[in-house]
Amino acid sequence: MYPQRTKKEYTPFCQSLAAAWPEAVQIRLVQDNLNTHNASSFYENLPAHEAFALRQRFEFYYTPQSASWLNRIEIEFSALARQCLDRRIATLEQLKREVLVRMQARDAKRIKINWQFSLAGAREKMNSHYQRVFAQNIQCKRV
Repeated sequence: MYPQRTKKEYTPFCQSLAAAWPEAVQIRLVQDNLNTHNASSFYENLPAHEAFALRQRFEFYYTPQSASWLNRIEIEFSALARQCLDRRIATLEQLKREVLVRMQARDAKRIKINWQFSLAGAREKMNSHYQRVFAQNIQCKRV
């Protein structure tokens, strides 16, 4: 957890992910389209050879901007906001402690998301995106 979400904070975050999984050849990272969420962050904050090595460890995937319903983490943030972010928290350390307690509690309860969106519904909704990245995806269109 960092006080800001800049390229300076994104780089050590990715370094910590890489360190946590040293055996992984490549880490697939699903993230939103924030302008700091890309390899340029590494090159702006590390020597070129370190930035290149870190970049090689990641494969970036971005959630569609117009389809935020796909982003399940938004559900978690919403629950977190209702449980502890609805008031001013004095220090970053206190915030970290409270967020960790809430996350551990939700993990312990093994809370699941009741996903009500069908595969057919998702394909219909995302069809224009599918076609944009690969024109032959026209077959995804509902007949």
